[in-house]
Amino acid sequence: MKTLTLSIKQTFFDQILAGTKTVVTREIKPSNAPRYVYFVDSATNTQYKSWKDIPDGVGDIVIEPVSYDALKLIPGAYKGTRQINPEGTRTTCLVEVKGAEIFFLMDENNDKIFYDEADLEFPAMVIDYHIICKSSTIA
Repeated sequence: MKTLTLSIKQTFFDQILAGTKTVVTREIKPSNAPRYVYFVDSATNTQYKSWKDIPDGVGDIVIEPVSYDALKLIPGAYKGTRQINPEGTRTTCLVEVKGAEIFFLMDENNDKIFYDEADLEFPAMVIDYHIICKSSTIA
């Protein structure tokens, strides 16, 4: 089973456990893109793991989500806010991924927004994982 581990705010973690939150969203940046997406040259079907690996002159690029079976969610894992339960361990939640969608961020003129990072123009995107909470465990 292919599993992606993500930190999540305690509020969202509690909503997922309660079944009221069924989507986990992550911003995609050049530094984390290989965890979330890969890039396909639609003319040659060549796959690229990183935006910077795409050669100049390649025309139509399709952005596809990396396939995961599950997400392991860890609440409060942000620096300085680690949540430890009374037993001295951390609670996690393993959720099944039912699907993933990529969305481009758009400006007020409905044009795609691009980051300029390290001399690289990268489309601003987010990925939504549609999930079902299967269990919470102590880890």
